[in-house]
Amino acid sequence: MSGPSPATAAVRRAVREDLALLRRECSGRVVLVACSGGADSLALAAGAAFAAARSGFATGAVVVDHGLQPGSAAVAEAAAGQCRGLGLEPVDVVAVAVGRAGGPEAAARDARYAALEAAAVAHGAEAVLLAHTRDDQAESVLLGLARGSGARSLAGMPAVRGRWRRPLLELPRSVVRAACADAGLVPWEDPANADAALARARVRHRVLPVLEAELGPGAAAALARTARALRDDADALDALTDALAASAVRVEPAGGASAAVADLAAQPAALRRRLLRRLALAAGAPAGALAAVHVDAADALLLDWRGQGPVALPGGLELRRSCGRLRVERGARPREPLRARTPGT
Repeated sequence: MSGPSPATAAVRRAVREDLALLRRECSGRVVLVACSGGADSLALAAGAAFAAARSGFATGAVVVDHGLQPGSAAVAEAAAGQCRGLGLEPVDVVAVAVGRAGGPEAAARDARYAALEAAAVAHGAEAVLLAHTRDDQAESVLLGLARGSGARSLAGMPAVRGRWRRPLLELPRSVVRAACADAGLVPWEDPANADAALARARVRHRVLPVLEAELGPGAAAALARTARALRDDADALDALTDALAASAVRVEPAGGASAAVADLAAQPAALRRRLLRRLALAAGAPAGALAAVHVDAADALLLDWRGQGPVALPGGLELRRSCGRLRVERGARPREPLRARTPGT
């Protein structure tokens, strides 16, 4: 009797090794697979179903219906049916309302992760398995490069962050999709994956293929390796920033936060810029809106101060320099416009 195909074996091994690591970290009994019904997540579901009995975890699935296309409810139920056919239990279908904040991709992602988090809490799950592949990682790096992002963004997606785990992150998409086909599963192709209006779809279908053709096979793998290396660097710098911020950044009792100019200016650029970001966050700046342009302006206020006024930050905050400190506070309220006086007033 022949064994599993190389693709199936690769997916099973990746999931089995990830669950073995999880078993050493916790004593829980439940993991969930995030399944969209696409080929990657179905392959992950099949790999998790195979590994479940050997890992000691009860393994279920969550299918999120974003409601963004006609017939999405039927697609979600079909995905759930295939998960149940693999032996996964429990299997939840969760319908969500997708907002507008941050654009269509970000809004759908936020709604999806909120639903997955709620399902994990409801079932007492130690982890939620996500089906991102090496190609997804390469796409994330390219999108970060196009935005001019720093090392943390270019580091891509972590294999593990809290309850989120990505056991297939080292496998190419072609292998994962072959495993789905080998399992006889019927995937659904999300129209958004081919929508040229979305940046990730353009990277997937236009940019990466050109890189592979012009630079040679292996461009996606090289980008994923770059993400791994940058993640190590970013983790080390963030740990140093944590230690410095504990003593340098002061949350003010009346609101806002401050730090001594001398403490910040003495740091090398990589740490200094991170500390400026931490200063803004400590005062309540929304992380998603805090961009490189804000950090650049804060850095200029620190290093090239010529008496200039405050720097506007997201969340209605202002960064000012006074008395040897940088202070992030709520912006001053606009003054009442002057009105012409009339006789008798």
